[in-house]
Amino acid sequence: MIFSSPQFILLFLPIAFFGYFTLNRLRLILAGKTWLVAASLFFYAYWNIAYLPLLLGSVFFNYAVGTGLSPRPASDRSRFSRLFVLAGSIAANLSLLGYFKYTDFLIHNINSAFNTGYALPHILLPLGISFFTFTQIAYLVDSFRGEAKEYDFLNYALFVTYFPHLIAGPILHHREMMPQFESRWNLGIRYRNIVLGLFIFSIGFFKKAIIADTFAVWADAGFDGTTALDFFGAWATSLSYTFQIYFDFSGYCDMAIGASLLFNIWLPINFNSPYKALDIRDFWRRWHMTLSRFLRDYLYIPLGGNRGSDARVYLNVMATFILGGLWHGASWMFVLWGALHGAAVVVHRVWGGLGLRMPKPAAWLLTFSFINITWVFFRAKTPLDALRVIHRMMDIRSLFNFRVIDIPTSSLAWGGWFSDYLLKALPAGLAANTLCFVAIVFALGIISQKNSFEFMMGGQNTAKLSGAVLLFSIAMYSVMVTKSSIFLYFNF
Repeated sequence: MIFSSPQFILLFLPIAFFGYFTLNRLRLILAGKTWLVAASLFFYAYWNIAYLPLLLGSVFFNYAVGTGLSPRPASDRSRFSRLFVLAGSIAANLSLLGYFKYTDFLIHNINSAFNTGYALPHILLPLGISFFTFTQIAYLVDSFRGEAKEYDFLNYALFVTYFPHLIAGPILHHREMMPQFESRWNLGIRYRNIVLGLFIFSIGFFKKAIIADTFAVWADAGFDGTTALDFFGAWATSLSYTFQIYFDFSGYCDMAIGASLLFNIWLPINFNSPYKALDIRDFWRRWHMTLSRFLRDYLYIPLGGNRGSDARVYLNVMATFILGGLWHGASWMFVLWGALHGAAVVVHRVWGGLGLRMPKPAAWLLTFSFINITWVFFRAKTPLDALRVIHRMMDIRSLFNFRVIDIPTSSLAWGGWFSDYLLKALPAGLAANTLCFVAIVFALGIISQKNSFEFMMGGQNTAKLSGAVLLFSIAMYSVMVTKSSIFLYFNF
């Protein structure tokens, strides 16, 4: 079940909402919390019930370990034993994640390196395993540090399985969620939160169902090699994916925040206009913010962070980004993507250390262009696929020698007689991608404005609420008449 499906919007969410608050109104607080956990488990099992025991086993294991990790009276022996338990439990979590996510990748590379013929098991990746694993690793480390204590299993189960964040984040900290689950102020219906939640949910729904899924058509056609690419086609392909993943992930984050607000729970902001960034470090402060926070607090700083020589700091940066890239999937393309971003952060640190600055428009253009090009490696299945797109992006000669016969009929049929006029007035490649470039211009306009969260917190009025209703209606009609695609980050 995905947030943009009619089953979630019209059935699951209303039933979960009314069931939870009805029990709370009857002062059956424990039953209400149990209802929310059960609803979250149903939400997860709807995808594949066979993996529900995996989620439950992970929750039981980490709860049991976490309750035993809290600091005790100081003694070297006690600290060593707790450190041993922490290391073992983290290893167990990572082993589980590694088995499901990286077994095929490892065997494939062994076969390639040693010319062996081991069969690939083709293990199906459980939905959300990267997110609930990292959430619980953070809890274990915080428990060891004395920053998180949880003695109630139901509270912990709700913290991990809470459906708005379960399958694609954000990656939560125990300390930012448990006070909200415990607060009696959150047990009753809050109409302001309902209005805010439905408002931002509607915007996210439109982003996903209309904008992201439209750009997906152009991105898939270009990356999957079904169409010949010229200069214009290659840029249309790369920019389409750049905006597809932006509006897909941004839409998911909005819908997660909105769905959670119906239950009076504020999820952490996970997406803050990243394409407004003026440098690559600023981009990572804005994109997938809770993952960046996790990698900083539980990987980069333990590796040494900014301490030590410049060379050591740069090594820490590269290691963090490479592992962050690998977290996204079992492919060398993700590793390469992470390495490129790590190298860019290193270059930015060197640039800043020299006291060099760049005009804001040039800084934005350079940052956005780098992000767009590196998304090509993130999306492509092989280096050759990525280089095919990038080569065409640099192929100036194809500006005017791209033949009309190489253009798929579907790329021109939308315009009817108008397409004939475009072919006479414009280069063939630009005429074929006119609709895509118009959408890209609109997307650039959208990202230059306030983001969804800023609109939500800026106060509500009749015009804004009417606009949200219109966006929701358009998106709902779209998913009712078409097959709604899965969110991209469900794959990670």
